[in-house]
Amino acid sequence: MFRQHCLKQNPKSWHALAYSLLVFLLFSQSWPSIMADEKVAKPHTWQDAFKVLGISWNPDGTLNREILIPMVNATPILSDPNNPPLALSADIQLSPKSKAYVRLYIPVTPPATTKLPLIIYLHGGDFVLYSASTVIFHKFCNDIASQFPAVVVSVEYRLAPENRIPAAYDDALNAIFWVKNQALGGIGRDPWLDYADFSKVFLLGSSAGANIVYHTALRTLDFDLSPIKIRGILLNQPFFGGKHRTPSELRLIDDPYVPLYVCDVLWTLALPHYANRDHEFCNPIAGGSYLGRVSRLPRVFAKADEGDPLSDRTTQLVELLLKNGVSVVYEYNHGGFHGIELQNTTAAQSLYNAMKFFIYSTGVTDHEDSHASYIGF
Repeated sequence: MFRQHCLKQNPKSWHALAYSLLVFLLFSQSWPSIMADEKVAKPHTWQDAFKVLGISWNPDGTLNREILIPMVNATPILSDPNNPPLALSADIQLSPKSKAYVRLYIPVTPPATTKLPLIIYLHGGDFVLYSASTVIFHKFCNDIASQFPAVVVSVEYRLAPENRIPAAYDDALNAIFWVKNQALGGIGRDPWLDYADFSKVFLLGSSAGANIVYHTALRTLDFDLSPIKIRGILLNQPFFGGKHRTPSELRLIDDPYVPLYVCDVLWTLALPHYANRDHEFCNPIAGGSYLGRVSRLPRVFAKADEGDPLSDRTTQLVELLLKNGVSVVYEYNHGGFHGIELQNTTAAQSLYNAMKFFIYSTGVTDHEDSHASYIGF
């Protein structure tokens, strides 16, 4: 186990940032495709998007992430009885040859006789930002570990553009393989995973993390993961896109949380250089190699908010899942916005309650009835 510490980086000057962006725009192969995809004039620039995101280019082509949201250490012990954490957590390095790690969570007082469902969590950040140790996602995992209760494995995945998709999918799949090896037991098994029921594994993701969960779940269908069993996937406001705008994207094109000009830049940073926004990584209903596997997915929970520009993308995915006979629980909330559960405790608790019910109501048989349950739709 190890602790991850954060070093503050000095922001670059505006002139240096502008120069870096100019160089990028001159040589990027992706920028012209973004402009060609939409005939609507874009009043915003890459500089605008980078300022919103708090990022700038380094001379070597990597990003300088001037993130104001702090990262926090894990809490593996009850160091302060007067101020106990909601859950215990510890960082576990997956390989001595890489920086890959997961942050493992258990309730402070796990049940002595009952095994807990195991949730593999992928955080948000549009593929470009944040970490498993970012405080908002650390708190999210603390909450679900303590409230459900559950064992939670939060995955630290590589970010774009330094590591473009499918690197994040690869990291998520490797974390699932690590859980499988833990389930097999033997030397090196973490004692906290003795509390987990490996026959009740769920994949949960928020925003970009939900995109990762969807694609990784499809990838797992090629492998024998026994003795673990993935019973369901949970997609919280999944981050998908496409070349052509949906009605919710047009209605909320200048949304303060995920404005479309920022999404365009994010997808250019995240997608492979050869891909446009109708590639299956971005637009799962446009076609691609995964469509033939969709019918084999386990039960799905999907959540969208009317005030989120990406909500139509979730509805489209739900329709695709239903067409392929997948059992779906779809929660569509009127109002709201992207990432509301990270800012609003009432919305967070409502989401926790819905996800907990989904997890604890999912059967242990290999076959679920194909239907959709709509909540608030």
